[in-house]
Amino acid sequence: MTLAGERRAVPLDWLDSFCMRNFTGSAEFEDTLPTADGRLEAGLRVDPQRLASSLSDWLTKRGKGNGHPVVVEIREIPIEARAETPTNVPAEVPAAVRDNVPADSLNRPKTNSV
Repeated sequence: MTLAGERRAVPLDWLDSFCMRNFTGSAEFEDTLPTADGRLEAGLRVDPQRLASSLSDWLTKRGKGNGHPVVVEIREIPIEARAETPTNVPAEVPAAVRDNVPADSLNRPKTNSV
């Protein structure tokens, strides 16, 4: 995101609040999962430009820019830069089980940098 001319990652708690409380009625945003500062996973139905615009508007309206507009840019992370462990297996699943789930048997979402 760009805030008052400075580029930085969107904090995880901001992403989490947006993804949990975004009541736009757009089913596509239900397919988002924040994973770290500046990172979220998104399903194939999510339009990155529409998500960036909605997130920018939401953050700006909530005053996260301290009077300045918040501009969010979303880009896909190349597959070779992603972790090999399947990311859509719940964290509470023991690592020994989670790590043995064949990656090709999962509906792996896109990972985006925010």
